Amino acid sequence: MSRPQPTVLLEYINKNNYKAEQVLAADAIWVVLYNSKPFSLKSLHSILNNPGPKYKKTSFTNPGHAYSLAKKLNALHQTDKFTVIKIDRFDV
Repeated sequence: MSRPQPTVLLEYINKNNYKAEQVLAADAIWVVLYNSKPFSLKSLHSILNNPGPKYKKTSFTNPGHAYSLAKKLNALHQTDKFTVIKIDRFDV
């Protein structure tokens, strides 16, 4: 079964290289937490400083990515403290 097409809210097309930037609607955000708190995730080479550290995402508009990351981090660190929450209410 194929994925449903996302709803495009805004779109910009660069007329020089024809690359498009789209803002898509999302029902919710899924966030990976450690000990019920947000965290940053950084990867780097432990010996070389080239190309430098990379900060990775810990919040996603797709639940599968969040649950996969939590499962990977729990296995890597031999813990069960990485969890996922769904945020679908935004008070502005």
